[in-house]
Amino acid sequence: MADEQQQPSTEPVFQIQRVYLKEASLEQPNSPAILLEQEQPSVDIQLGVEAGNVADGVFEVSVTATVTTTIKDKTVFLVEAKQAGIFEIRNLSAEQMNPILGIACPQIVYPYLRGNVADLVTRAGFPPVHLAEINFQAMYERQQAELAQAAAPSQIITTA
Repeated sequence: MADEQQQPSTEPVFQIQRVYLKEASLEQPNSPAILLEQEQPSVDIQLGVEAGNVADGVFEVSVTATVTTTIKDKTVFLVEAKQAGIFEIRNLSAEQMNPILGIACPQIVYPYLRGNVADLVTRAGFPPVHLAEINFQAMYERQQAELAQAAAPSQIITTA
């Protein structure tokens, strides 16, 4: 029998290795006085997505939420949470890889982030904040359009 060397597989690979809460913080800088206010607080929610290569074919994708609730100019509470996932992704082109990291992976991680934020807020004694569903594809496409527009050469118009 001839020795046959095994060729590395060229089949696409996408596997979730782990999903975990990377960071979480809660601040109530104006408690207890702010808790006596009867006014409804306003809620501001900011989301961010990050992706990075941690090893050959292994990527960490994280979704961050910052939830700030205020009454007048005073903070009721501020929650910051970062939910991350480790994904093995191999044998994909750059055209395939970027949407996987920018759309598919955040869609997997986000429900865990939603649950952790709601739990953290509830454990702090407030009604839960339920983060809305996010269309990561639309978010990714908007970011790509902004990057393309920023990279486009500026038009310089001169008149004689």
